[in-house]
Amino acid sequence: MRGPGPSRGSTWRSRGGGGDDVGGLVNLEEIQAVIDSAKARGTDQLANYVRGRLPDASDTDVRDAAAVLLEIIESVPLILAATARGAEERNLAHVVQPVLDRAIRYFLHPVDLMPEMTLGLPGLLDDTYLVLRILQVLEEGPEPLVDWDLDHPTTLIRNLLEDDIGRQLDAMSALAFEEIIDDVRQSWGVEPLDA
Repeated sequence: MRGPGPSRGSTWRSRGGGGDDVGGLVNLEEIQAVIDSAKARGTDQLANYVRGRLPDASDTDVRDAAAVLLEIIESVPLILAATARGAEERNLAHVVQPVLDRAIRYFLHPVDLMPEMTLGLPGLLDDTYLVLRILQVLEEGPEPLVDWDLDHPTTLIRNLLEDDIGRQLDAMSALAFEEIIDDVRQSWGVEPLDA
């Protein structure tokens, strides 16, 4: 059974081990450094972003949403590591890693649709959404690679993004899979995933 998504007062972590070895293909320390740098600018920016996107929300709801978003953002290195590990265990690394690499490159690129250099933590929402959206599509394969419920956090972030940004990120996710579609068909013996 898959683990629950993030909720107030819980941690959003995999139930299976926590290491960060991804076969050397992903530098999770760089991802963590990006997150730490954005956090160093303060978490108030994330609450202010939520307030701007949900102007009718109560102060408590804004604080709770910001806390859950921070938890989701902080989980990115762990979920990437778990996904890469799951792909290696199933001999799918040649299919999964190129898609993960695309999401990681976007996450590490300082100037993107919502730059964390200027926005702080809210600037990591687009990065996190792209990672989660790609992982969500990967989970449509014959066997889940991670033990997380990705629907709730993906939907939460998507609802807080501007529509244009969300559409662009969805298109990036679809493009990542177009490049590997033949490998997916061969490795999983299934029709293309619905990106």
